[in-house]
Amino acid sequence: MKALQIGKRKVGPGQPVFIIAEISCNHLQKKSLALRMISEAKKAGADAVKFQTYTPDTMTIDCSNKHFRIKGTVWNGMNLYKLYQEAYTPWSWFPEIAAKAKKEGIIFFSTPFDETAADLLQKLGVPAYKIASFEINHIPLLKHVARKGKPVIFSTGVATKKDIELALRTIRASGNRQIGIMKCTSAYPAPIEEANLATIPDMAKKYRVVVGLSDHTNSLTVPAYAVAQGAYMVEKHFTLEKKGHDAKFSITPREFSEMVKNIREAEASKGKAMYSSTAQVSKHKFIMRSIFAVADIAKGERFTRKNIRVIRPGYGMHPAHLDRLLRRRAAKGIKRGTPIDFGMVR
Repeated sequence: MKALQIGKRKVGPGQPVFIIAEISCNHLQKKSLALRMISEAKKAGADAVKFQTYTPDTMTIDCSNKHFRIKGTVWNGMNLYKLYQEAYTPWSWFPEIAAKAKKEGIIFFSTPFDETAADLLQKLGVPAYKIASFEINHIPLLKHVARKGKPVIFSTGVATKKDIELALRTIRASGNRQIGIMKCTSAYPAPIEEANLATIPDMAKKYRVVVGLSDHTNSLTVPAYAVAQGAYMVEKHFTLEKKGHDAKFSITPREFSEMVKNIREAEASKGKAMYSSTAQVSKHKFIMRSIFAVADIAKGERFTRKNIRVIRPGYGMHPAHLDRLLRRRAAKGIKRGTPIDFGMVR
């Protein structure tokens, strides 16, 4: 699997985990708050801030019949058009958002929900595109975004294997090989027991792309476990005020900083497959066991359980040789407290 190139940042094997603060609608449609969130996300340890690019009219139509009423989620009972009216980021903000992120030294990119949104983001020079899990069947959008030649990262929350494989084929057929997949549970908030993080290494093996986690749980440790499972990206909803439509599954700067700490410790602890190094064995010889003389032994005397024992420290013969040694004699005189070695045996 090849690392993604997101701006100047490589994301994937051998690279630090790429941590994304998802702003979504948590700016509460206050531009000053949106800009402040970029600064706070940087302070909290995020590598990138991600917004969502749509308007109510690019998402749906203004219609009140039963088909446009949300059922069974945190937004239960709301009208789709009304929800997007209250949640979208005004497109006129994006040049200032991009400039603010550049000033703060944090990567800015976004989730376009239609082709016009993708074109706007392209003009702003975003280094990557994120496709929301609910848009995974929007094949015209996938084709349009893929042809722009930037990394395409998509979430899988509501996706079947067929959906994922169709999305991959669509992006690759458009000439784009820079693909990332985010394991996602589309529940808001998502129960921890539904995180199913074992999917992450399975996805990596099956699809040979950079895999990450788009996390909707309220846990600060689930992302760290995801990293231990092989996630190279982590996305978490970020808020300064526990208000708004995404508040129930968003975390504050203090919580985000703790999550970042957990992630960095998880990636530091992964290391590589290793059982014990020569240096470690040498350093801990004093608390290992080996065969020592526990009484003075004359030259030619037989080794017995009374004159040799398996004790600490570990500077003598390996304990595995004890039974064989008890059938042999000393090749020379040995003082009590001497580690036994093969040169002392005949």
